[in-house]
Amino acid sequence: MKIRLAYGQSGLDIEVDPRTATVVEPVHHEAAADQMAVLREALRAPVAGPPLRERVRPGQTVAISACDGTRPQPRHLMIPAVLAELEGIVRLEDVVILVATGTHRGNGEAELREMFGDEVVDAVRIVNHDARDPGRLTWMGTYGNGVPVWLNRAWAEADVRITTGFVEPHFFAGFSGGPKLVAPGLAALETVLVLHDAARIGDPRATWGNTHGNPVHDDVRAIAEATRVTFSLDVVLNRDKDIVAAFGGDLAPMHAAATATAKRMAMRPVEAPFDVVVTTNSGFPLDQNLYQAVKGMSAAYQVVKPGGMIVCAAECRDGFPDHGSYREVLASAPSPQALFDDISARTETVPDQWQVQIQARIQSGSRVVMHTGFLSDAELATAHLRQTRDISATVAEALAAAGPGARLCVLPEGPQTIPYVGRSGA
Repeated sequence: MKIRLAYGQSGLDIEVDPRTATVVEPVHHEAAADQMAVLREALRAPVAGPPLRERVRPGQTVAISACDGTRPQPRHLMIPAVLAELEGIVRLEDVVILVATGTHRGNGEAELREMFGDEVVDAVRIVNHDARDPGRLTWMGTYGNGVPVWLNRAWAEADVRITTGFVEPHFFAGFSGGPKLVAPGLAALETVLVLHDAARIGDPRATWGNTHGNPVHDDVRAIAEATRVTFSLDVVLNRDKDIVAAFGGDLAPMHAAATATAKRMAMRPVEAPFDVVVTTNSGFPLDQNLYQAVKGMSAAYQVVKPGGMIVCAAECRDGFPDHGSYREVLASAPSPQALFDDISARTETVPDQWQVQIQARIQSGSRVVMHTGFLSDAELATAHLRQTRDISATVAEALAAAGPGARLCVLPEGPQTIPYVGRSGA
């Protein structure tokens, strides 16, 4: 049986035995017939609160937060829809679009044009958030469970603050979108380090699909609510990255409605764990680096047997990446277990520690094999990973080694589908 994996921009085919394989995919929904109309409806008939135009007054300054280039947000549709609603009320020169990079690298002009479209780039000021530049940050106070909060100065000083994002399950924040477009998206490095410290990330409630009682999301939500968001716009996407539904309005009820829809589409029950799980990181742009590919590994980890094998296909055209400390931290211990123990024992969080902590936990409990197009075997070895050039052969060998009755799960869309052991609705 041939299965197409989401990999890079072109996809990747593998062959598996249909007698042993279970394919788990999100519930597919066709794209909205008129995606711009769906966005306009969300802006004009929000889930809660008045329409966007009724929240803005002439002469006000506006800051719009949007996802960075590692996310498949349809910015080229969402931002023009927002700007159209603001037309006639505020001047474009009083609008700034902030790329909510968190601690990721900023996006270059060519990337921004691909993300937003030439018309937006030429008409509106776009600024990459920089979590490490104190001159662009302002102190907001302490919120949530003792989180010191610095936010992007342009965001904090704007009269009107609009978040735009997309909602999918997130491996430790519960769901993306909503308040994450404020923090960590527009927060200082110091704020992000606290939000993603070992205690929060290590809490079993910090997991896929859980937003309440989750120590990460609870604090993210507390920051956004305390520092005021004027209007929020989120979309839910299908596997083709097209808009299925859009939600607008007051942040908390808007995000709750969007996450309910995303959960119905993405979270799928299975009867029992598997000996081998093949996963991806949903293809481009999500699989640009190994750092992001941990999400695909984590999705697979939910349903792999202890000691079983995870095979993760992620193109990694941006490498580890080389910016940040992720690669350095990965290579700082002789084994995944030693790395996990070291991170768990630390009293201070270092950049990229949260991603490494989760990756080390996964690799300590299972065998992880990568298929990439841009990382060498030697480079992967520094991250305690090995490479396969032939996923089909590796899977067949692993199933044979596991013995009679061994079972395979394939997640072609990676973390766009979150499997869990249990009954539907559990």
